[in-house]
Amino acid sequence: MVAHVGTVAFQGIDALAVDVQVQLASGLLAFTVVGLPDKAVAESRERVRGALGAIGLALPPKRITVNLAPADMPKEGSHYDLPIALGLLLAMDVLPVDELAEYNAVGELSLDGALTPVAGVLPAAMAAQAQGRGLICPAEQGGEAAWAGELRVLAPSNLLALINHFKGSQVLPQPQPELADERGVLLDLVDIKGQ
Repeated sequence: MVAHVGTVAFQGIDALAVDVQVQLASGLLAFTVVGLPDKAVAESRERVRGALGAIGLALPPKRITVNLAPADMPKEGSHYDLPIALGLLLAMDVLPVDELAEYNAVGELSLDGALTPVAGVLPAAMAAQAQGRGLICPAEQGGEAAWAGELRVLAPSNLLALINHFKGSQVLPQPQPELADERGVLLDLVDIKGQ
């Protein structure tokens, strides 16, 4: 069985559709990512493995192949972590295929299973809306994704909360559009000494 999860690749400000295909097959143990991934995408193997281990799931002792289609388009960034992890969860029959097929996903996974912010959530949300799909993104960016208009946004803080949502034991609320907090500590030239 090949599991499919939708995501995007960024070319400038355009978000182009990418199909993350995950296959579990018998053979020598391996975890391979193909489809012109850069170093950050190739390293997602270890982040995904750590995140799944943190929530108590071990990768099956099989040959895992992840194809980022179309294969001739370069893939850059850590936002492929979440779609790869979701593809593995689909292939392992942890998540329902029919519900997840209605969403695109972007997000970086930390080793403890938390979702951390990534660049390009608003263009990814606009691309998902154009495809008639929803978007799964990190909790800190749910308000940003909601600006794309009428689309379903799931913004979990960690991978376990997302699994629980699809299993029906937890409900993730629809985030509301919100502006980034621009208040912060600004540097003052008075603080510079010795120049």
